[in-house]
Amino acid sequence: MAENNTPEAPPARTGKLKLIMLLVLVIVLAVGLSVVGTLWFLGDGLPGFSDSEEMTEATEEGAEVFKPSLYTNIGKALVTTVQAGSGNRQRYVQVHVSLEADDAQVLEAAELHMPLVRSQLVSLLGNSDFTELQTPEGRTALADSMLATINDVLEQEGEAPLKRVLFRNFVVQ
Repeated sequence: MAENNTPEAPPARTGKLKLIMLLVLVIVLAVGLSVVGTLWFLGDGLPGFSDSEEMTEATEEGAEVFKPSLYTNIGKALVTTVQAGSGNRQRYVQVHVSLEADDAQVLEAAELHMPLVRSQLVSLLGNSDFTELQTPEGRTALADSMLATINDVLEQEGEAPLKRVLFRNFVVQ
């Protein structure tokens, strides 16, 4: 019998490079699909695609457009004394105040009239009751009365009102 002496062909190698490229392609595809799926299910839609019907409905209804608030700080703290109870003991109050408005012109007007605003706020703070200032409700009432005072000053000067008064730091001792 005759034997087959021809050398066998070496087994075909499946290249590691092809395997690595295939894995990278699968991973990139999976990440891309997960991002698109997340955007789709969260309601943001797909990037680059907009629902023209929703856009026209929103403009027809005159939907409110979000407008961020603007803030300014009253530079120095308001420091004054207040009467504490019937003992005629004086206590100190120190308040760092920020002002919030929807329009930059309102904040510019408040900055322009800051000496008058500070004077009115120090008077208001000095006439406050010490025990009320120690409670959250008293501080909220003080912020509301400060807002009314500042808006009265701005109204007298022919300016638009502020939105809110915020306390950055509040110390009573």
